[in-house]
Amino acid sequence: MKRPRSSAVPGFGLTFGAMTLYLSLVVLIPLAALLLRAARVGPRELLAAIGSERALAAFGLSFGGALIAALVAAVGGSVAAWVLVRYRFPGRRLLDALVDLPFALPTAVSGIALATLLAPQGWVGKAIASLGWKLAYTRGGVVVAMVLVSLPFIVRTLQPALADLPLDVEEAAATLGGGRLRTVFSVVVPQLLPALGSGFALAFARAVGEYGSVIFVAGNLPGKTEIVPLLIVVELEQYDYAAATALGAAMLAASFAVLLVIHLLPRWLARRRGPVEA
Repeated sequence: MKRPRSSAVPGFGLTFGAMTLYLSLVVLIPLAALLLRAARVGPRELLAAIGSERALAAFGLSFGGALIAALVAAVGGSVAAWVLVRYRFPGRRLLDALVDLPFALPTAVSGIALATLLAPQGWVGKAIASLGWKLAYTRGGVVVAMVLVSLPFIVRTLQPALADLPLDVEEAAATLGGGRLRTVFSVVVPQLLPALGSGFALAFARAVGEYGSVIFVAGNLPGKTEIVPLLIVVELEQYDYAAATALGAAMLAASFAVLLVIHLLPRWLARRRGPVEA
């Protein structure tokens, strides 16, 4: 009987143990500490911190703005990924590198740059002011900042999927008389939905937790342009650790629930559709 060939890389036991240790130290233990601290806070204090008018407005802006930003990034990121993968033009490599710029820049730098551009005296702010619009220090400015930090996740998730998408499928659709729009929405988009869903979840999660770039352009008005991460910092500065813990635990639970729905919804829809008949 032949012995199985040994792999050059470590086996399952060692790699699984290393992964579990790393995940526990970086993710599970800090989150468990937060939940244990929240459990020591009384239910009345928890409800008072989460259910206040200021907190509800902050939650609405954080999650509502993140959802809008992820949708905008999904559209713009899909177009950007398509252009970068399917076309060759001068400056493509430079444009491809600029997509990762929000990853490399400190968020405070991104916030200062956005505030400079969107302020009434800035290039963009002055142009839209002539139309009667305003982005700086408004909820619209918050969404713009969230789009900036979440767009790269859509592009980088879709690029490998587009690169692996065979061109003969599109050519076959064109041969059968399908127009460009019909080919895109009937042939290309369904094959990219899993990658787009993953990118959307990552973009949404990034936008929900964004802090540095938002506070410089939001104006931070309580009840209007204040996000939950900023409210948590305000509570910590006032030494109200119970309220900060309650807000953090609520943010964690809500984020987990939303991401779970985003991941499970495509599978549920696929089961509802059933197998495609030949």
